[in-house]
Amino acid sequence: MEAAGLIYVGIGLAVLGVGLGIGKIGGSAMDAIARQPEAAGKIQGAMLIAAGLIEGAGLIAIIFGAFVK
Repeated sequence: MEAAGLIYVGIGLAVLGVGLGIGKIGGSAMDAIARQPEAAGKIQGAMLIAAGLIEGAGLIAIIFGAFVK
């Protein structure tokens, strides 16, 4: 496999990891809100911050993969 093909595999794995991570965070947040509805605002805020950081890391991985050719 050529180096360019490996870059695309790496980008795909980064996107897969981001999707799984954000899905895990969302599911865990919904479980936490179901257990403690009065803390929903704090849980949602923490969830959005964590999802944004994960999304940013995935975007950086995609950008680096696109520029490393």
